[in-house]
Amino acid sequence: MINKSTETTTGIPNPPFRIIAPRGAPIKKKMPSHKLRIVYMGTPDFAVLPLKRIIEAGFQVVGVVTNPDKPAGRGQQLQESAVKKYAREIGLKILQPEKFRDPDFLQALAELKADLQLVVAFKMLPEVVWNMPPLGTVNLHASLLPDYRGAAPINRAVMNGETCSGVTTFLLKQEIDTGNIIFQEKVEIGEEMTAGELHDELMEKGADLLLKTVQAMEAGDYPLTDQCGLLRGREAVLAPKIFKEDMKIRWNGKLETICNHIRGLSPFPGAWTELKAVGKDGGVLTLKIFKAARIRQGHNLPAGEVRTDGKTFFDVYVEGGIVRVLELQLSGKKRMRTEDFLRGFRLEDYRLVW
Repeated sequence: MINKSTETTTGIPNPPFRIIAPRGAPIKKKMPSHKLRIVYMGTPDFAVLPLKRIIEAGFQVVGVVTNPDKPAGRGQQLQESAVKKYAREIGLKILQPEKFRDPDFLQALAELKADLQLVVAFKMLPEVVWNMPPLGTVNLHASLLPDYRGAAPINRAVMNGETCSGVTTFLLKQEIDTGNIIFQEKVEIGEEMTAGELHDELMEKGADLLLKTVQAMEAGDYPLTDQCGLLRGREAVLAPKIFKEDMKIRWNGKLETICNHIRGLSPFPGAWTELKAVGKDGGVLTLKIFKAARIRQGHNLPAGEVRTDGKTFFDVYVEGGIVRVLELQLSGKKRMRTEDFLRGFRLEDYRLVW
């Protein structure tokens, strides 16, 4: 967040980005026992646990870089990132640049004299930033690289029906998610596992893997594997950012594809469909589906046909079986179980459109 004032109380001009120095009595923490100077970069909850592990292991985190505070909610009050909240609690220095090429930010970053930078769930960095420390910049990525490079590796892996994912640490270079791999850890994806559940498991594994990576780099004993060699001539599977149209449920697809789509977008951002009131001028309602069971059985009904008893079940017939909707959310309402939804909604008066 840009500081609008031009001078501090000491008469020294403020930089055009926010620097929060340690203040007060921080939460009691283990004193650094390692000489390695680390700058940590991250924003969401996924990035908090790895930072905690690094701190608790006694490593010296000399600064944290995170997103500027942003207005959110009905009152549009400024909200701090999850990483900033934790960093502030334990008294770490915080930098919140609006632009990574800002000369004042680059100077402040250089003054931290980091030996190593760690990046977890953060923005793309320019070379002037990631190439600054002597040991380079390590990224923790939520997939088994070289596959699922991109912004949404967790969602895309589940949506694609993968049975295995994992976490990777690698050294940043110019092209996104293509740097030399240091370590990897695999995680199995169960048939009913959601993206949210995979997120939590990868967060735990990732925290341990990042700590292992830092320890290895401090010791100067770590592997570097070229991703091109792992591809063996094939194209990498990509994990591009998810947009609204990507979240739409295509009921003319196969049972497995539809169920993977739903769990791969649960709980966030949520797979959606539309209900249209039966009749010439029927209105259209948006419905998010968070949980569904797959029933593999043959039938002769057209794709997208809905069946319900109006009390306990909401079934959609598709190629290969039935999608039984278990948890959903009508636009403007809260998330609820199908039984609760049917108590106040006449599903038989609507049909699915896609």
